[in-house]
Amino acid sequence: MVEEKTLRSETVYRGRIIQLRVDTVSGEGTETKRREIVVHPGAAAIVAMTDESILMVEQYRKAVDAMTLEIPAGTIEAGESPEECAARELVEETGFRAAKLDKLIEFFPSPGISSEVIHIFKAGDLERVSESEPELSVRFVPKDRIQDMISNGELRDGKTLIGVLMALGQPLSSSITTLHSLLILFTILLISCLYA
Repeated sequence: MVEEKTLRSETVYRGRIIQLRVDTVSGEGTETKRREIVVHPGAAAIVAMTDESILMVEQYRKAVDAMTLEIPAGTIEAGESPEECAARELVEETGFRAAKLDKLIEFFPSPGISSEVIHIFKAGDLERVSESEPELSVRFVPKDRIQDMISNGELRDGKTLIGVLMALGQPLSSSITTLHSLLILFTILLISCLYA
């Protein structure tokens, strides 16, 4: 596959979080193609763990018109590092602070249409921050329930699946069911990234 050269680039929409850019690129020979690209500043997500459970949040996602159970996450603000974003979002969304953040992975959730990179951190030594009221409904999910929740569709968010499986030391391909869920959830995440 030949690398595409950008011949022309036009921003057709500027939103609060994302922009939509249309690039005209070189193809085979004299052929040109149009690429519609969602420009996103990136996000950080946190797998916050105790000895027995993982801290998750419940929130309504309009893009999929459903309540989801996810690890805390949010958009990286201007001048903010992914780690700073992770620490801030954990406090804002859950009311907990972590003494330690370790980077697990960074990945492209939908590189076919978006520039977004999601950085996932593992957090431990959680401390309740009394002056901070959480923005979202918080749940501590037992670690031994994670695989069942993936299999039965209770966990359907792509970054959450990747984060919890990595944090628990389970391979992403541990079962056919998990792989099937990941494929479905990447499709959902592709849509919902526009509304992160």
